[in-house]
Amino acid sequence: VFTMMLGGYLADKFGGKVVLAYGVLLWSIFTVVTPLFAYSGFWFLILIRVLMGLGEGITFPSWHALYARWIPFNERTRAIAFTNSGMSFGTVFGYVVTAIIIQYYSWELVFYLFGALGIIWFFFWQKKIYAYPNNNPLITKNELKLIAEEAPAKEAAQSLPISKLLTNKPFLAIVIATFCHNWTFFTFISYLPKYVNSPVSSGGLGVELESSLFIIMVLIPSIISVLSLLLGGYLADSFIKKGVKIIIVRKLANSLGFFGAALCLFLIVFQENIFNMIILLCITNLFSGIGAGGFGVNHADLGPKYTGSLYGIAGSIGMIAAIISPIITGFLLESLESWAIIFQLCSLVLVIGGTTYLFFASAEKQFE
Repeated sequence: VFTMMLGGYLADKFGGKVVLAYGVLLWSIFTVVTPLFAYSGFWFLILIRVLMGLGEGITFPSWHALYARWIPFNERTRAIAFTNSGMSFGTVFGYVVTAIIIQYYSWELVFYLFGALGIIWFFFWQKKIYAYPNNNPLITKNELKLIAEEAPAKEAAQSLPISKLLTNKPFLAIVIATFCHNWTFFTFISYLPKYVNSPVSSGGLGVELESSLFIIMVLIPSIISVLSLLLGGYLADSFIKKGVKIIIVRKLANSLGFFGAALCLFLIVFQENIFNMIILLCITNLFSGIGAGGFGVNHADLGPKYTGSLYGIAGSIGMIAAIISPIITGFLLESLESWAIIFQLCSLVLVIGGTTYLFFASAEKQFE
């Protein structure tokens, strides 16, 4: 959780390239050795997964910090959305490839292969990528001029004014939106397979685990996320290029994402037809992807030099929701044996996040 704060600070201070590189290297090495630790005992497995999380946590804010120094304002939403879509695509890829590897080879090979891919990526990244545009010997003068004029940040950050940060309403709006988004996102990451398999009498879809329909139902949301993230990023940048104020684009995208998804989740409760439920779930992911141009890219607007730190702090608080939402969801399901309350709670949380962002968000620079 809190390694995101550390990763953001280090990325702003020393450059996103090196922090991202060693974060991926660490989690890749720990992935490779996971089977060895698994055979050594439960607590050894827990230890290696914690260490893997330490490496993973510093990577997310680091590429935001890198983009703030490389990507012009009117292309940033698309770039971040494209990167985020890779995570959704990775989910689809992981589901399919992992099942095949386990069926025909072994579960250990999954960790060896995925970890090895990360290590190979590390060496490619170190050789080909530069932390700052002026360090790249292949960049042209025109490209360097464009980046210097349009990219949010041009240099390393100094110390972040924490006292101002804690009372800054636009930043707190991002934090609350991040928390609310993660609440819903990680609820469904954790419980979507269970919802698809749960009996219709409890509000689930009643799809058998062994059926091909079950696999499709688990994969469809991730596939739609990939497409909608790309669409949302493209639309947001297109509006900015046409002269629409950045804050209008941010609030419009965020409102569509939060309120649209909230409405769909609320309506699922009243559906009796399984296909209506499936369609509403798909539209929920569509709205969430279109919302890519909102809170998720707003950090660089507020403090270009501090993009990594701002993302890291908001992300760390958001990860608290990622931890507690599945726990609370499990408790409610066990106590009430109904999915209706889960959808209604997620809908309410999204409305709170969307409303807070709508009233308090800003695209004006807050941290110099």
